[in-house]
Amino acid sequence: MLEKNSLIADNVYYHYFREMPCFISVQDKNMRIVEYNRLFKEQFGATIGGYCYTVYKGRMSKCDNCAVEQTFLTGKSQKGEGTIKNLKGEEIPVYVFTSPIFNKDGEVENVLKISSDISEVKKIQKKLYETKTQLSHFFDEVPCYITIQDKDLKITKTNRQFREDFTSGGGDYCYKVYKHRDEPCLECPVAQTFKDGKSHQSEEVVTATSGNHYNVLVNTAPLRNSDGEITHVVEMSTNITQIRQLQDQLTSLGLMVSSISHGIKGISSYLDGGIYLMSSGLEKNDKERIEKGWDIVNRNVSQVRNMISDILYYAKDRELNYETVEIETFVADIISTMGSKANSYKLTFKHELSTSLDDFKIDTTAMRSAIINVLENSFDACRKDLKKPTHNVVFKIHEDSTKKNIIFDITDNGIGMDQETREKIFSLFFSSKGIGGTGLGLYISNKIITKHNGSIEVTSTIGKGTGFKITVPKCP
Repeated sequence: MLEKNSLIADNVYYHYFREMPCFISVQDKNMRIVEYNRLFKEQFGATIGGYCYTVYKGRMSKCDNCAVEQTFLTGKSQKGEGTIKNLKGEEIPVYVFTSPIFNKDGEVENVLKISSDISEVKKIQKKLYETKTQLSHFFDEVPCYITIQDKDLKITKTNRQFREDFTSGGGDYCYKVYKHRDEPCLECPVAQTFKDGKSHQSEEVVTATSGNHYNVLVNTAPLRNSDGEITHVVEMSTNITQIRQLQDQLTSLGLMVSSISHGIKGISSYLDGGIYLMSSGLEKNDKERIEKGWDIVNRNVSQVRNMISDILYYAKDRELNYETVEIETFVADIISTMGSKANSYKLTFKHELSTSLDDFKIDTTAMRSAIINVLENSFDACRKDLKKPTHNVVFKIHEDSTKKNIIFDITDNGIGMDQETREKIFSLFFSSKGIGGTGLGLYISNKIITKHNGSIEVTSTIGKGTGFKITVPKCP
């Protein structure tokens, strides 16, 4: 039988006190135990008068931050977690709650201390922590880009692969991080998932912090709260760039040839017209008709040559055939070729060539094709711009300060490009011309210039125009 003092003995609730399924003790200001329940006695073998800290923890002095002491000082209940040790030496994690017991003068005479065994809770917490850690590790180490986004398309959480390539841990808009856009994409799979609650898939081209462009396969899935409402969407983007790069070359060429068939058909029509003019001119001895027909034939044969050159460069990564070339002669040929096209487009084609430029060593055919492709891109940008009354393309050729490199500056006042287009412009099969372009021209130009150990830089502003700076070493 437990001892009973005057605090509890006459209370009708003593039985409840005694059988409570937790450790209960009553302590005085000296931290001595003046009452306890059955479970406390069984686990700690305590007797009336023993010190709380000795019985609970085997200490010889009171504990730091003692909840009982704080209750005596403040007259208020305290709560918190702690660890106690039973007769077997086993440590038991407990949740502690204290409550003051006042005398008739309103002073705190004793403190009731209730300690609930939370061993099972701790086991569950440990298991939960381990599971959460495993899931977090899995989330972080999945070999794809993972983001969790809210309804505003703001990224709230990312995995390691994403942070490494896009240096964003959250707080930014998806479209700004992935594509450097100032507004959401027109067909956003995340927005679609928020709308219909279904998973969606798409293929996108994204730009990493390094400037590298990646083809990614995007999958989305909704994340719901306890009420079934979609609060976030997880977006998983798998990098398939290497797969795209390793696609069968012949298949790619087949798709390309299909996309440029309309161009070939158009060129054929022009050639037929030019041949007709030449034939009729010869029959009538009309020199003007002959010259006009020859100009059409010559211009379109040049287009066929450029197109075939692009296809061959894409189809086969051949070695460059270097030769020493007079820069003035090389540039004059390009100016002559592009001059007639400028007239047909009704734009001004200006060219400036620095004097006393040395010879340089290049693959003439390849480099000519590369520069003409860039010039044609500028011509098309002007042709598509319907807002300005006049358009001009400026072609400047000069040396850099080291006199080791030749600079080809090409600027236009055409439609310009946004950042997303600028970042993709040298990508294979990317074209801003719709069905009017093959997506090969600037890709080939960049490939040729890079093989010459040169570089090509682009600057552009929407509505104002674009500038290309091509740097080629005189002796690669």
